[in-house]
Amino acid sequence: MWISPEELGGGLSDPYSEGKIYGDARTYDPDFKGPIAKRSCTDVLCCIVFILFIIGYIILGLLAWVNGDPRRVAYPTDSQGQFCGQKGTSNENKTILFYFNLLSCASPSVVVNLQCPTTQICVSKCPEKFLTYMEIQFTYRRDRNYWAYYSQFCKSAILKPAKTLTQVLLDNDCPTAIFPSRPFLQRCFPDFSTQNGTLTVGNKTVFEDGSGRTRNAVELRAAANGVNRVLDARAIGIKVFEDYATTWYWILIGLTIAMLLSWLFVILLRFTAGFLFWVFTLGVIGIIAYGIWHCYQEYSDLQGQPNAHLTLYNIGIQTDISMYFQLRQTWFAFMIILCILEVFVLLMLIFLRNRIRISIALLKEGSKAIGYIPTTLIYPVLTFIFLSICISYWAVIAIYLATSGVPIYKVITPEGQCKHENKTCDPKIFNTTEVAKACPGAQCNFAFYGGKSLYHQYITTFQIFNLFVFLWLINFVIALGQCALAGAFASYYWALKKPDDIPPYPLFNAFGRAIRYHTGSLAFGSLILATVQMFRLILEYLDKRLKQAQSNISKFLKCCLRCCFWCLEKAVRFLNRNAYVMIAIYGKNFCRSARDAFNLLMRNILKVAVMDRVTDFVLILGKILVAGCIGVLAFLLFTQRLPMIIEGPTSLNYYWVPLLTVIIGSYLIAHGFFSVYAMCIETIFICFLEDLERNDGSTERPYYMSQSLLKILKEQNAQTEKQ
Repeated sequence: MWISPEELGGGLSDPYSEGKIYGDARTYDPDFKGPIAKRSCTDVLCCIVFILFIIGYIILGLLAWVNGDPRRVAYPTDSQGQFCGQKGTSNENKTILFYFNLLSCASPSVVVNLQCPTTQICVSKCPEKFLTYMEIQFTYRRDRNYWAYYSQFCKSAILKPAKTLTQVLLDNDCPTAIFPSRPFLQRCFPDFSTQNGTLTVGNKTVFEDGSGRTRNAVELRAAANGVNRVLDARAIGIKVFEDYATTWYWILIGLTIAMLLSWLFVILLRFTAGFLFWVFTLGVIGIIAYGIWHCYQEYSDLQGQPNAHLTLYNIGIQTDISMYFQLRQTWFAFMIILCILEVFVLLMLIFLRNRIRISIALLKEGSKAIGYIPTTLIYPVLTFIFLSICISYWAVIAIYLATSGVPIYKVITPEGQCKHENKTCDPKIFNTTEVAKACPGAQCNFAFYGGKSLYHQYITTFQIFNLFVFLWLINFVIALGQCALAGAFASYYWALKKPDDIPPYPLFNAFGRAIRYHTGSLAFGSLILATVQMFRLILEYLDKRLKQAQSNISKFLKCCLRCCFWCLEKAVRFLNRNAYVMIAIYGKNFCRSARDAFNLLMRNILKVAVMDRVTDFVLILGKILVAGCIGVLAFLLFTQRLPMIIEGPTSLNYYWVPLLTVIIGSYLIAHGFFSVYAMCIETIFICFLEDLERNDGSTERPYYMSQSLLKILKEQNAQTEKQ
């Protein structure tokens, strides 16, 4: 039985009547039986460029490793640029950073970023009591132990408190006051507590700041408000850790069940795909019909109500949206819109019913293919490993680049009104310079790490290069997985007698072909996508940097650009994915494969649209189903609602912590399984379209599709002959 392309593809002439399709020379090959084994390397130039970029990436990593020092991230740094707790230095036993005057910090973020305009030194422990420098001067004569305790928070060893308070403030030798603190993130932060609803520091509500002023705990809390939120979060973090320690094996059990459920769902789709789709479709029709009925009821109930006869034009633009729902015209408009939508859905189902049947059959075929090649379900683990390596390498290089260089010191003033603010300085001679005289109270504090060498001048460029190659590698890893899976599933489709004719180790062979012959093509496609993503990131960066100086026009243009680049990225992803399928089958270069895939899809645009929507629905439903089922079971278990069946963990601090972990983990596992399924469907769909254009169902040119698809085509052909 033969069915013409006009009946199936939408107005095509016989593609092999003259040995070509719309000028694309593709002479019929009677020996074609699946992915071509005899191949040659494609896009060699791009492959060379890709390898050179990887070599450059490795060299950049070596340079960053030689010049960077991640200890600058691990250890806090004092005002002199020295690490607290670094072995082999004078600060080896001083692991905590102490701020002379935390009240001078304008904002909590300033404290965390080590840019607080006050002297910072390394200490072995935080203060545990209230003391001021003036108090020490009075008590020194009768008890020197107080000074021994207080002096450990000074910059250098001072035998006695001989300097006046004014001299101490000018020289920044010692803090004017200390108060009870506790270490967190290797920094001394105020020891806040609450007594009878009143905020206290070391059981005091007010204290002396050492300069003659009385301060209260609220002022200190305001200076370190953000830091205190972090301190409060520490208690929550400890409780969360306890919950994970209690429920980790239950979480693993839940994720294992999610994996089994995802696998079962994929296998059962061959029996339930049609049922799920039609249930969903009838549900949509029913919901729209209910909406029409509800709008009609509201329209009828408002009849005779005062002001209900007014139009939208009469009331104009109102901030109270509820006013519009008191008009009959509003509900009438809603009813008309829903009626049009209902008619549109029904017409689509009527006129596209055959294409929907083919789409459902392809979904079932994809489930069969995965059943015959189960190793494809393991491939997402390999992709995850590759992605983890890329992400780790990028993060390490970014840290080493950020910590490259020598300490750079900047002028910082408490009020921020000095003309020399943010200029570089030398802390050794700062007090003798004109800057110290022109800006009383200014300090020369450590700011960041940098330098004047050629390497340090291009640190920003290296960071950009690091990000770009990272995006390129990430997209290449994903492209490699798509091409390998496409080759495996194409081997299944082009087996005339399934599963007997499926070649051995289809996934391994497809992966080997992709690496050996098509690294350049995969690098080319991933390069295009990485470039688009890089432009999007640059646009987001500029948006954040120029947020305060944007006009309405610039905001409008920014939104337009973001939308355009988002659409462009989606389009490139779609074209790349289909190009990789053609590469896996025919072994051509990227541009030719992308062109052939695009032309093939455009000749079957209605099938593509229907197939995408049906597939998207099934996959989304599957992810929600898996995550929802595991989430319900986890909720019943962690809230002790299954005591008669199984006893879950008791005395959890926050049951939602392991619950969300299980739900999110289950969704990600389902996404990994269904990404394989989606690639399977897309490959089989393209092979199906190629099969229709290559073959006619005769003995010489038989269809390679399954019996279920062939049955649908025969039914369509019989209906066409009757007409």
